[in-house]
Amino acid sequence: GYRVSLQGNFFGRNHTYITFPEYNPRKHIKLDPPLNIQSNVTASRCQVWWSVPWYLAEMLQYELQYKEYSVSWEVALNKAAPSSLPQIEIEATELRSGIAYIARVRCKVSENEDSYHSQWSEWSQTTMFQRAGVPKLSEKVPNTRTMQFLFIPLSFGILLYLFRNCKLSSRYCCFPTSGQKASPALTFPHQLLSFSHSIICTMGILR
Repeated sequence: GYRVSLQGNFFGRNHTYITFPEYNPRKHIKLDPPLNIQSNVTASRCQVWWSVPWYLAEMLQYELQYKEYSVSWEVALNKAAPSSLPQIEIEATELRSGIAYIARVRCKVSENEDSYHSQWSEWSQTTMFQRAGVPKLSEKVPNTRTMQFLFIPLSFGILLYLFRNCKLSSRYCCFPTSGQKASPALTFPHQLLSFSHSIICTMGILR
């Protein structure tokens, strides 16, 4: 270590003041802030990353600070990096949709490092990001015109099938006598008309 002292002339006499009896430069480091901070937002998270000198990359720890763009840094949220990698992820649930955010980061020598010790660096430059808004309801509901194009051919196909069955059944139709129930062939046209009416009503609703 080193001994740091101050010398001066006070009241006409020379004096020496010992400021640090043992000063070790390795224990009093202040690093430069991280550089090139950037961000990228996806549907599930926001990733923020930056760069530091390669020879310091494995011995640093980081702290991220982020806030809504329109508020003061005094109410910002802090987030510690889980490892020495120069990146942090913010979950989408921590961000309000449609709101612009701004973030910055600082670094210092890791607490696990025995050979060096430092205080926090100054804050880096900032990066801005924004969580995408929730899709509108109309974007989730299928297009009504598409439903019409799918429904109309299907309906006419069913009608054609029922009509053919009706013709086949009519060949074996017999008129009911007193006390007998009506043949299915006689009630079938009424079912066909009822089904056609339902299709017309449904098409009107889809419009």
